[in-house]
Amino acid sequence: MRSMKAMEILNNPYLNKGTAFTMDERKKLGLLGALPAKVQTLQEQADETYAHFQTKPAGLPQRQFLMEIFNTNRTLFFYLMGQHIVEFMPIVYDPVIAESIENYSNIFIQPQQAAFLSVDDQDNVEESLKNAADGRDIRLIVVTDAEGILGIGDWGVNGVDIAVGKLMVYTAAAGIDPSQVLAVSLDAGTNNQALLDDPMYLGNRHKRVYGDEYYALVDKFVQSSRKLFPEALLHFEDFGRSNAAVILNKYKDAMPVFNDDIQGTGIIALAGVLGALNISKEKLVDQKFLTFGAGTAGMGIAKMLYDEMVRQGADPAEAKKHFYLVDVQGLLFNDTPDLTPEQKEFTRDRSEFSNADELTDLLSVVKAVHPTVMIGTSKQPGAFTEEVVKEMAAHTERPIIFPISNPTKLIEAMPADLIKWTDGRVLTATGIPVDPVEYKGVTYTIGQANNALVYPGVGFGAIAAKASQVNETMLAAAAHALGGIVDPSESGAAVLPPVAKLEDFTTRVSEVVAQSAIDQGLAGDGITDAKKAVADLKWEAKY
Repeated sequence: MRSMKAMEILNNPYLNKGTAFTMDERKKLGLLGALPAKVQTLQEQADETYAHFQTKPAGLPQRQFLMEIFNTNRTLFFYLMGQHIVEFMPIVYDPVIAESIENYSNIFIQPQQAAFLSVDDQDNVEESLKNAADGRDIRLIVVTDAEGILGIGDWGVNGVDIAVGKLMVYTAAAGIDPSQVLAVSLDAGTNNQALLDDPMYLGNRHKRVYGDEYYALVDKFVQSSRKLFPEALLHFEDFGRSNAAVILNKYKDAMPVFNDDIQGTGIIALAGVLGALNISKEKLVDQKFLTFGAGTAGMGIAKMLYDEMVRQGADPAEAKKHFYLVDVQGLLFNDTPDLTPEQKEFTRDRSEFSNADELTDLLSVVKAVHPTVMIGTSKQPGAFTEEVVKEMAAHTERPIIFPISNPTKLIEAMPADLIKWTDGRVLTATGIPVDPVEYKGVTYTIGQANNALVYPGVGFGAIAAKASQVNETMLAAAAHALGGIVDPSESGAAVLPPVAKLEDFTTRVSEVVAQSAIDQGLAGDGITDAKKAVADLKWEAKY
């Protein structure tokens, strides 16, 4: 192999140390004279970079600055993120990432080692993946077609930013080596007319392709990935309602795949409910669940909660009776038109209600069914009104209410209002970061029902164990690991652990997922020690 030139090293974000290259390294690598004389430590670089970061206006300008560091020096970026995880998470991920996606084509600087696969150029899928990987040993792929980005919808090729952001969290939380990950955009077109009309838009300028041609692109991506990167886990992200479950179900038994919107959201909701029940001392099998928003995320949540009830001994037919789905039409019945296969599993019969035709809005449904758990993935801001919440709270001692739509402008209710309206009885978690709430002398810590708390551990644990698939048993183990971290004795305790401890509990989730793979006989040859497998794979941000 030819030796790399100085500029190649300094322009390679996986190898570049910038001013931290020692004099010996500079001599060996041909970097003498290519850098200022002072040799800095990683900590000195981090201090200097953070001081510079603090001069930037909040939001997108801060993210753009951090992306410059990410683009030039991965080690420095993740070292810095590790020191400021609570501050940086909302900037590199949710909610600021939404603004970044919306502006992606207009502020594009470089592709961040992502692979761009086009529905119009399917013959070159394998070559495109190979080029983007550039010889790297890829163990984790986050792929999106960006049809259903939570909260903002269809953003075409701009949505590759969500894949890049998810992979950042994987490294910051779980410790996956950033040189072993690949972001992939499946560009099938877009139905976002504003993008199609924008001369700056970088993706395919046509309406979104569906059906056989689209599924052929997905399959070519999957098969090429398996051929090029046989040890890689495929993480599907923000696919549309009509495709997400179809794709997951097609591949989940044959290889390690994971859909964050279906499974990740389901795990975090289950973990939050288990955490809440640790506090209220109630049983899962006694709860009545109302899912407000019956799309990909809402159905993932219902399925995960249902599976857990069955695991806890509930009769499957009886367990189904504990679920109520509310979507734009109101309560979903078995004769509601255009139901998805996932929705049909949980619909109700009109004969159960004397006023079935009136159950077309959330308040009517809450009055009719008296739920004890209400989870919102509706993207309907303010939908959990004072009247709805007080009606629910009148029929249960500790109402569990999770408004998890994001970004902030789409949340169903703010925790401060939920606490006030229930006189402090609510057990809540949100999809966005929220400061603690003071009410009547008690400080309520608000758990964040954000998939970032769980998917890094699930993915990392499966990769560490070289699991042949990611199944419901592993996902349940992850939910229990998270739900079990809550301290139920603390006044105002959160139902989920704080982002500040993200690295610690991600390690715990990784270990239980790896152990589950081992216990089920799904781990790779010779992998018998989950803790060792996780520790061996972990990458640290250091030179």
